[in-house]
Amino acid sequence: MNDIQNLTSIKLLVDDFYHKVRLDGLLEPVFAGVIENDWQPHLDKMYAFWNTVLFGVAGFKGNPFAKHAPLLINADHFTRWLELFSQTVDSHFEGPVAVDAKSRAGLMAVMFQSKLANMKGGPGRVIV
Repeated sequence: MNDIQNLTSIKLLVDDFYHKVRLDGLLEPVFAGVIENDWQPHLDKMYAFWNTVLFGVAGFKGNPFAKHAPLLINADHFTRWLELFSQTVDSHFEGPVAVDAKSRAGLMAVMFQSKLANMKGGPGRVIV
């Protein structure tokens, strides 16, 4: 099994991950409420996002937290998101970039939950 190497690898990861999201009873309703049936613009953003995060390739423009802030999501959603993301990475890749992708996803989940809790005026429940 190879490591995540380039944009082609990222597209495989993102496409398979969001295929799983669409089948997930907890996560699918969150995305369906925003994306409806027009997934390609979101997928394109995620390709650019992960290409920037993992390889430093300029191309992602946006504020991921601002997009998530208005959603009705909680620690259970982040836990499931991380489970699916890690499963997807592990099913296709192994190596330092794959480990980095999972680590960065975990850090983002903690940061997003912390910011959401602050917006709501409390510490919330942050998963690790």
